Amino acid sequence: MHHIGGYAVERRLGEGGMGTVFLARTRGGRAVALKVAKPELAVDPVFRERFRAEVAAARTVGGFHTAPVVDADVDGNPPWLATAYIPGPTLAEQLAANGPMSEPHLRALAAALAEALASIHACGLVHRDLKPGNIIMAADGPRVLDFGIARALESSRLTATGTAFGTPGYLSPEQALGQDVTGASDVFALGAVLVAAAGGSAWGEGTSMALMYRSVHEPPDLSEVPAGLREAVAACLHKDPSARPTPGALLDLVTGPPHSTPAAYTPTLAVPPPAFPPPASAPTQPATPPRFPPAAMAPPPEHQQPLVIGDRSASITADTTGVTLQVDTVEADFDWPEISAVICTPGRRGRFTVTVRLHDGMSYPCELDARRADQRDAWIGRLRDLVGRHLGR
Repeated sequence: MHHIGGYAVERRLGEGGMGTVFLARTRGGRAVALKVAKPELAVDPVFRERFRAEVAAARTVGGFHTAPVVDADVDGNPPWLATAYIPGPTLAEQLAANGPMSEPHLRALAAALAEALASIHACGLVHRDLKPGNIIMAADGPRVLDFGIARALESSRLTATGTAFGTPGYLSPEQALGQDVTGASDVFALGAVLVAAAGGSAWGEGTSMALMYRSVHEPPDLSEVPAGLREAVAACLHKDPSARPTPGALLDLVTGPPHSTPAAYTPTLAVPPPAFPPPASAPTQPATPPRFPPAAMAPPPEHQQPLVIGDRSASITADTTGVTLQVDTVEADFDWPEISAVICTPGRRGRFTVTVRLHDGMSYPCELDARRADQRDAWIGRLRDLVGRHLGR
């Protein structure tokens, strides 16, 4: 077990825009999500300076609907950020497992996200990358992740690639056009999140450029949004940032205006949080995972053992939790609930391409060379068998 910044790292949770995310613990045993910057960010002085300012502001964000920043080292090598560990599936995973939300659940989701954005914006931050994958469906309601790092990451990505930062399909028109970004961009993304949670896609499917073009020039597709919420969602997705509701105004649209005269306060039982449907699969991690490893157990049956295939520059690992693609030093993890299909396309001789397609429309290819056609076919057969057991086809 190694340590980063005094935190004992237990296991890898995944990969984010900033870098690798680990489950780690304080010396007293409290769990945190430790986000460690990628090497290319660690050597970027612009990233470090913006990261310093964003983290300072993020520490002041309160409210019930965020994962609070508890520690950071912007001068570390590499830099890192620690937030409270929030157990639960992402909204993307829950939608993949349970399907679209009902109107009452959509209203509760909209209200919770509006409150989260209000807390973030009040501290001078703009999230810039709100999407189903950055929303944890915790036991007490949705929590927004990864605020406080988006602007720092944006500076590095713009410098490195000359492209817009964020996720196409949730990017506002002003982000797609490279214009100034305000809290109104987060409200736009919230509208796109609600469309996705209703079972639709505001801008359809296609390439990143196609999605950004539609967000700038075409009206959103709100056909899956319940009629009672369509007006509020359409307002969030207005092309003009000044015409979008503030988070507070959105709260009024989805829950009704607050009482003008407060009712007498009677301290009784706490009101339970809105009942969000639990995922049908992908059990969540406990709030505080066991600190000590379980006793040794017998090896899992053959059908539960991971499949690892690869060549000198790329590899694919598939197991009971999902699929991991690795090309050189870049690694991407995908859990089964967020995967819609895994497609194997044979090439010449021993080459073939494995494409992981997600429910949000994004696709991630990985090319491998088995060197021989018979080895390629064996790998494809084993991968298809494992995928079939988890995706049912």
